[in-house]
Amino acid sequence: MILLKNFLNIFRVPELRKKVLFTLGVLIVFQLGHHIPVIGIDIEKLRHLMSGEGLVKGIFSYLDMFSGGGLSNGVLFALGINPYITASIMMQFLALSIPSLEQLLKEGEYGRKLVNQYTRYLALGVAVAQAMGYATLIQRLDLAVDPNWAFYFIFILSLVVGSVFVMWLGEQISLFGIGNGSSVLIFANIVARFPNDVIKVIGNALNNVISWPTAIIIFACVIFVTACVVFLERGERKIAVQYARRVVGHRMYGGQSVYIPFKINASGVMPVILAGAALNVPMLILPVLASKFGIGMWLAESLARGGLLYNVLEFFMIIAFSFFYMTIQFNPEELADNIKKSGGFIPGIRPGRKTAEFFNYLLMRIGLVGAIYLGLLAIFPAIIHALLDLKFYVTIMNGTSMLIMVGVALEMAAQIESYLIEHRYEGFLSSGRIHSRSSR
Repeated sequence: MILLKNFLNIFRVPELRKKVLFTLGVLIVFQLGHHIPVIGIDIEKLRHLMSGEGLVKGIFSYLDMFSGGGLSNGVLFALGINPYITASIMMQFLALSIPSLEQLLKEGEYGRKLVNQYTRYLALGVAVAQAMGYATLIQRLDLAVDPNWAFYFIFILSLVVGSVFVMWLGEQISLFGIGNGSSVLIFANIVARFPNDVIKVIGNALNNVISWPTAIIIFACVIFVTACVVFLERGERKIAVQYARRVVGHRMYGGQSVYIPFKINASGVMPVILAGAALNVPMLILPVLASKFGIGMWLAESLARGGLLYNVLEFFMIIAFSFFYMTIQFNPEELADNIKKSGGFIPGIRPGRKTAEFFNYLLMRIGLVGAIYLGLLAIFPAIIHALLDLKFYVTIMNGTSMLIMVGVALEMAAQIESYLIEHRYEGFLSSGRIHSRSSR
């Protein structure tokens, strides 16, 4: 009853009510776009191809998960928010290698707006490239009803316009709704596939394809993964920093103790996305080599999503990308220098170089735990599928999907809770972190 009362408080704050209803309205429009098919494709043949096994499914299953099944259904929003996400990742790497772009990011609101504009242009180019690649696949697999130049022009134009419209919807959520727009749309795509997976598991149990104990184990694994993600995503190591007292004029400053929180998973889902994108390149090249070389076929089958070689490479690449992303986010020398300039110190550790060494040692230990956690989360579905000998893929067991869902849900809950506390209502989550602070 208390949770229901706190939930109803959302609709008693006019500004929050407008944001929530606006977000829901955008998501309805977004889901409608997933039911508008692109003309000229043999949808039944496409679905049969994507539901089977083999290299084609392995290449596109990862992207299909983030598009809410759009690729396998051949709909207007087939590309979804993927081009914008890809462009955002590319801009982050470009900012590391181009000094002028890095300087723009440090120029405040104006610089960020300019970089966002460049990201949109880059996303448009990525959308065109992905649409052309999808059209080429349609041609090679003989899925087009009438394969002529007019079909390909309309097909590519439809997917690009759909992707740009999805990008615009995400920006509207960021401006007028709740949460980060791109993350919310990915969240909606993943959630939209869950009912189908539940029906698929129950249907296979009813048809004796799998046993009922196996179905119960699948749902138990989903609950276990969700609980682990929630627990570890909220986990952090707090480092106490003591500031010395200073007298400036007639006032005394400092003397207090603050904490620097280091999350176990500071990189989020980015290492998983980068590892998946890197592995998609050989998955596209190897099928071509497989027709000429015998070892190429073995490598292609091993690198198919869910294969042994694919999982091993993905695990170690996630660990490597996790450490790489952590070095981008944290600079131990700069952090130690800023603390020293502010008159702070970590109890028991000398300011300056020793503090930087301590941060570096701490980040390596925490980063290793977070990297292994992400790697295991990514390969967990493949392990369960192999142990249970499942003949179908269950999206709800995907650790990456759970990581995105939990992260977005926690972010949205925190925003809603801050609005409620601002208007003197109890927090959306009565035991949440924000509510606990406000009650002290």
